[in-house]
Amino acid sequence: MAKRKSYHLYLKGYVGGWNFDSDYVDYILNKYKDEEVHVLINSLGGSVATALSVSAAFSRHGNVHVHYEGMNASAATIASMGAKSISIDRNAMYLVHKCSQFMFVWDQMNADKLDEFIQECEKTKKDLNKIDLTIAKGYAARCKKDQADLLALMKEGGWLTAEEALDWGFVNEVTDLPEDEKPVMTAEVKEFLAAEGIPVPDVPMEEDADERGLVSRLKEFLRGLYPNHSETTNQVLGKMKKKAFTILAAILALATFECEEGGSAELTCDQLDTLEDHINDLKGKLDEANNTVASRDQEIKKLKDDIASKDAKIAELGKKPAADTKQVNNEGGDGPTDDTNPELKSYCEEMAEAQKMLDNLKK
Repeated sequence: MAKRKSYHLYLKGYVGGWNFDSDYVDYILNKYKDEEVHVLINSLGGSVATALSVSAAFSRHGNVHVHYEGMNASAATIASMGAKSISIDRNAMYLVHKCSQFMFVWDQMNADKLDEFIQECEKTKKDLNKIDLTIAKGYAARCKKDQADLLALMKEGGWLTAEEALDWGFVNEVTDLPEDEKPVMTAEVKEFLAAEGIPVPDVPMEEDADERGLVSRLKEFLRGLYPNHSETTNQVLGKMKKKAFTILAAILALATFECEEGGSAELTCDQLDTLEDHINDLKGKLDEANNTVASRDQEIKKLKDDIASKDAKIAELGKKPAADTKQVNNEGGDGPTDDTNPELKSYCEEMAEAQKMLDNLKK
């Protein structure tokens, strides 16, 4: 793999978070749908659903190349399964394990309630087993190994070196790129791994005692605020640190655009021109849409006026008397007849003569 310092996509942090988002992955892949796409991953995992979506997106594109650096685990390993090729930094680490779900209950239960909770747990267990089978099937297809072997490896849940990941078939190549970040173990990362049930790798610790104390106190405070929240405290902290502007990044054709909360961000003149052009384009489309709506409103008003006018005419006609008509009296006598029709007039005369003759015979 050639040396490369930039990628089309940088997927880091929590899978499913703002910096590992499946919608943004789709956006970038659609933008480069006819090109070779390079993706950098450095993540300890997260949402299985997001990872499966990203893997499917890589597979649909068909020309995605993933490179791992740092420590990568769980859903982060699932995300690359649809890539055309996968490489890993020589110093990086790789972990596959069985999936888990956040479970928390703080309640007083009688026997019936306890039975309901046990049944719910049994259902969750079945669902997790199905997910594990699906993940193992994807791993097995990638590694060209038996599904049972992958399930056993997931159950063991041990960290793999880059060479071991290559031997298993998870990756196609081990690289030694100077720009790759080396794995770093801090107290915060160690606590996150423990909270997620992920074994802690045997790597040197780097820790600032003062920062460690502040982070711990902040986490304890957050646990009090969100005792039943499905997100881990680390995810909440991660969202507090930075704010991403995915729409702005899409407009400016950037991989990411983010800034510290409460901080500031700088844009170049070219980027400001791009934003102004985009805003003017949106304004033009909005004006066009407003004109279309106004035109249709006028057409609707005209149609309503026409209908009202016709309704008024119908109501007026209903008030007028019926037109005069001429009657034909078939019972004889002196009733009026329509003498405007010669044939009818002749018929009436013959009938009158016959009636006269009949009357004479009766005498």
